[in-house]
Amino acid sequence: RTQAGNLAHAVHTPLSILANAAALEHGPLALLVQDQVASARRQVDYHLARARAAAAVRATGLATPVLEPLRALLRTMTRLHGARDLSFELASQAQDLAFRGEQQDLYELLGNLIDNAGKWARTRVVVDVRREGGQLCLTVDDDGPGIPEEERQRMFERGVRLDERRSGSGLGLDIVRALADSYGGSVQALPSPLGGARLRLCLPGAA
Repeated sequence: RTQAGNLAHAVHTPLSILANAAALEHGPLALLVQDQVASARRQVDYHLARARAAAAVRATGLATPVLEPLRALLRTMTRLHGARDLSFELASQAQDLAFRGEQQDLYELLGNLIDNAGKWARTRVVVDVRREGGQLCLTVDDDGPGIPEEERQRMFERGVRLDERRSGSGLGLDIVRALADSYGGSVQALPSPLGGARLRLCLPGAA
C-alpha cells in the first residue's frame, strides 16, 4: 500500500503539468493528451484502491457506517444529474449497517454504481441496504432500459462500455468488481423491480 501511494504521489505532478498544458492548447494533440491523462489518473486510482482494500482486509476493528456516506452520495448525484431531473432515493426500509472496510473504498464502490445507474435511469434510482448473513448487501435499482442477460457479466470487464453514446472510460464498474473481490465480496447485475437494472453489491459487514 505504501509503495502504491508513493508511486501515485510521484506521477501526480507530471500528470497535472500535462493536463494544464493541454488545457491551454487546441487541436487533436491537446485533446489526445487530455484524454490520456484522464485515463492515467483513473489507472492510478484503480491501483491505489486495490492496495487500500488489500490492507483493509488484514486490518481489524474497521467499521464504516454506510447510511451517512450513502446519503451524501445521493445528494451529490442529484446535483450531478440535475439537468435530467432524476430522483435519487434511499429505500425507506434501508438498514443502518456498517462496512468492514475503509470509507474511501465505500465511496468508490457506491459512487460508481449510483453514477452508472443515473446514466441509464429514466426518472429514478433507488438504493437499499440490508444484512444477509454476515454480509452487507446493497442494491442500486434504476428504471432505465435494463441490461440484456448476455451482457450482465461482461459489463464488469475493464474497458467495456455497453453504450458508446454514454460518457465514461469503462473503468468504473471494473474498479467495483476488483474492489469487491479484494474484500471477499461480489457484485452482479440483475433485473430490477423498477423495470431497469439492479446492481447488487455484497461486502463484509462489521459486527
